[in-house]
Amino acid sequence: MRLENILALTNGRIVNEPFVKIFTNIIFDSNKVKRGDLFIAFDEDSIEEAIFNGAYGILFDKPTQIRDNEIAWIKVENLENALKRLLRFRLIEKDLAIYECNDIILKLSLQVMSETNFISLDGDIKSITKQLWDIENFTTILFSPLITPKDIFTEVKIMPISSGEKITIMEQTLFETSFIYDGVFYERQFISPFFMPYLEELLNLFKILKINFRLKKFVPLDNFEAVFTNKKLEIKEFGTSDKVLIFEKNHSLVKEEILYLQKQAAWAKTIFIVPFSHINNLDGIDNLLMYKNKSKIINLLKTNSFHFALIVGADKSILSKPQVKQVQMTLFDFK
Repeated sequence: MRLENILALTNGRIVNEPFVKIFTNIIFDSNKVKRGDLFIAFDEDSIEEAIFNGAYGILFDKPTQIRDNEIAWIKVENLENALKRLLRFRLIEKDLAIYECNDIILKLSLQVMSETNFISLDGDIKSITKQLWDIENFTTILFSPLITPKDIFTEVKIMPISSGEKITIMEQTLFETSFIYDGVFYERQFISPFFMPYLEELLNLFKILKINFRLKKFVPLDNFEAVFTNKKLEIKEFGTSDKVLIFEKNHSLVKEEILYLQKQAAWAKTIFIVPFSHINNLDGIDNLLMYKNKSKIINLLKTNSFHFALIVGADKSILSKPQVKQVQMTLFDFK
C-alpha cells in the first residue's frame, strides 16, 4: 500500500521526510516485521525491534522519538480508529458473507468447532484485524455489534429466520441440558435451557449455509452464570449448596430470565437484584431489590433469605473469597 493511501485512510500526518513511499504489508507484532512493512505501534517499546527487522514505516498515536529519518513516521489521533479504517478498506476488496447476531449467539459460536471458512469475531480491534487482514474470499463472518464495531463492514446480513431443525430437550436442570439436534444426542451440556433457542438459531445458520460443525463440551457462559455459595457467601462446589447466585451482565436479558426463573423454579425463594438505573419494564416483579453501587450487593445478599439470587450488572468478582473449582451440578432437576 502506498504512503499517500495510508495517510488518506487513517487521517494520518507524516512527521518527517522519508525516502520510502510504499509498504509491503501491515504488521502488528514487531518480531514478525520484515523489510518493507508498516508497523502498527500499539507498544512503543517494540518500535526498536520493528525498525531492526526492516520496517519501512511506523504508525503511532503517542509521543514517540524519531529513531530513523529514512522510514515513514505516521502520527494518527487514535490508533484503533485508524486501524478500523484500514481494515474496512481492506475488506472492501474481499468477497465475504457477514452476519450480525446478538452477543449470546456469538459466545455460543465460539464454543462450536466449524470449518475454516467460518469465523466468529471476538476481541479488540487489534486481534480482529489480525484475524481478518489476510482472510480468504468466500469466508463467512459472524459478529455482534456489542463486541465488534459494525462500521468495519460495508454490507451486513441479518441472521436468517428458519423453521428448520429443532432442538429436542431430553433432560434439563436450571443450568444444564441434554438434547437432540439433527439426530445427534448431546448429553449433559453445561448450557442452561434458557439459551437453547439461541443455540438452535446458530445451528440452523450452519445448516442453511451448509457449514459443517461439531459441538464440543460447552463451558458456562458469563451470562446467567451460576455460583453456589454458603450463608457466608463463600463459593462452594457446583450443586453442593442450596444458595445460588446467578450473575447477568446483559441488561436486555433480565426480564426474560426473571420469567424463566419464576416458571422453572417456582418452588424456590428467588430475589432479583438490579441497579436503580435499569428498573424499567420490571414493574410488578416480586422480590425486586435495587442498588446504586456494587458495594451494596453483598449487604442485600446477607440481609435477605433466598435459594436463588439473580444479580444484574455485576459478576462473581464481588465475592472476595477464593473460588472453589466448580463442577457440573446435580441438584434442582426438573422435567
